[in-house]
Amino acid sequence: MGRHLTALLQSQGYTVQWLGRKTDPESTIKQYTWDYKQGKIDPQAIRSADAIIHLAGASINGKKWNEPYKNEIYESRVKSTEFLFEKIKEIPNNIKLFTCSSATGFYGYAPSEKIFTETDLPGTDFLSKTCADWEKAAGLFREHGIRTCIVRSGIAFSENSEAYKKISLPIQLGFGAPVGSGAQFVPWIHTEDLCSIYANTIHDAAMEGIYNAVAPEFLTNKQMTVIMAKYYRKPLWLPNIPGFVLKLAFGEFSDSLLYGNRISAQKIKDTGFKFKYNNLKDFLQ
Repeated sequence: MGRHLTALLQSQGYTVQWLGRKTDPESTIKQYTWDYKQGKIDPQAIRSADAIIHLAGASINGKKWNEPYKNEIYESRVKSTEFLFEKIKEIPNNIKLFTCSSATGFYGYAPSEKIFTETDLPGTDFLSKTCADWEKAAGLFREHGIRTCIVRSGIAFSENSEAYKKISLPIQLGFGAPVGSGAQFVPWIHTEDLCSIYANTIHDAAMEGIYNAVAPEFLTNKQMTVIMAKYYRKPLWLPNIPGFVLKLAFGEFSDSLLYGNRISAQKIKDTGFKFKYNNLKDFLQ
């Protein structure tokens, strides 16, 4: 994600710098290091920035969710954001924008016919609480007088994204099947569109607050599976994958696969944003 966004911003004339736990010796990008757990950051990373796009966070599908990993998921988002805020108060800077990533998991996974918008309250599960606290930490920047945007993204798809590979590979191999009931909605967005939304928060000074970043179509897991199978010309002959199988394999993370809601993209569209990939067929073609 970060590399896609870097390339887009550079093409638009911006100078991009990276802040990470370690540097990439093969990169031509100016890099700074930080470690929120140890309270360390290169102060020049703060002094030299006009805007910060905060994408840090342990992968939610990196491994099974045991308690230590859930703690890592939470702290890598919430604590890192709070740490950045403390350093911005401490180090002289000219930062005018803080854009923080979040996720549509904010809304929870309770089955519902509702179409969720940015004004809805969070769910009650672990990921919902993580997103809510993450966004609360980002709100500190707004209170400090810095224009703040929060991007609640769906699952990011691109030809080479891990999410798309994991979903499409069984279908390509002829073993595809809907998961659970198949009726759960899958909020997704193409990586190019997601990067464009992040870029827009920089050069559109009217953008502030929370924006859902999802493709405009409402697509269920079964519909997504059928569309992909037709594209790859593969049969769908297996029964739905039972929920208990996913729970055995993924633990609590399986809820994000078995349950999902319809998420509105209207607010970001109202800013004048034009999606390049409005639906899954556009992406596949």
